[in-house]
Amino acid sequence: MSSYPNKHREPTAMEKIVAILSYIFPLIGFIFIVIAALAKKDMRPFLKYHIFQSIFIAFALWVILSGLGFAMHLLSYIPIINTVISMFTFFINTQLFLGFSVVTLLYFLFLLYLIIGVLKGSDSYVPWVSDIIKANLRGQI
Repeated sequence: MSSYPNKHREPTAMEKIVAILSYIFPLIGFIFIVIAALAKKDMRPFLKYHIFQSIFIAFALWVILSGLGFAMHLLSYIPIINTVISMFTFFINTQLFLGFSVVTLLYFLFLLYLIIGVLKGSDSYVPWVSDIIKANLRGQI
């Protein structure tokens, strides 16, 4: 069941494929937006929502990981904290199950949740992120 009003039809298979690919490779979604803008075509709300959400998530993830990397680098100069950071980093990056570390397993499950939402033809809700996307696309969704 779609979360879009009746005026919008179910997403096509191509829209679902583009939405899924944009979650896996956010650059594909960005390129699709550029192509649609150059061709002066308006994207359907389903596709807009998922592409913008994928780009937002990718950017937020980059900011968070960059900030954590910078903070861990600064904290690594403190002797006792250096050991704790090393153990923590080792734990979250050690392969545990089918080659997945804790971080990659959580990210894979998160992507799986988003992709299942796309396949169902509905919005995958991510707290805070989805609210921002819907607020910026109001009237279009």
